[in-house]
Amino acid sequence: MVLFWGVLMIAIVFTVAAVVIGREARRLDAVPPNPTFNIDEAVEWVADRLPFDVSAVLSHGDVRQIIDWNLEYFRTRGVSGNGHSADVEGPVVVGGAETVDYVLHRARATGVDFTPSQVHAVLDAQMSYLEAIGAVGPEAPEDL
Repeated sequence: MVLFWGVLMIAIVFTVAAVVIGREARRLDAVPPNPTFNIDEAVEWVADRLPFDVSAVLSHGDVRQIIDWNLEYFRTRGVSGNGHSADVEGPVVVGGAETVDYVLHRARATGVDFTPSQVHAVLDAQMSYLEAIGAVGPEAPEDL
């Protein structure tokens, strides 16, 4: 009789655990994953996708520096943060010549000589990386 109650208790505990785990698994499955930017992974990913003429000139350290300056630019525009920065009202648009100019300005200020085409290639590959990890969405409609 004691064996019966012991088996019954184990069955009840197992059933409750299975229901709770199943419910949580379904809940987590419905929530999109939170993309996480990893600088080392980003540098490798970007460097592997640069055109040959750019990758022949830039080191991984150069790629990392350009990405760092681009992220700095994003922070100044309120695009990126660690979850503790103030929310920005309305849409924020970054990209193109303005971003390249910012990186080139920072490079010149530190005595580094990158060309616009090198910076543009790194930033294009970085944007592809951000899209691949789900950190950016599609382009905003023209009417915004």
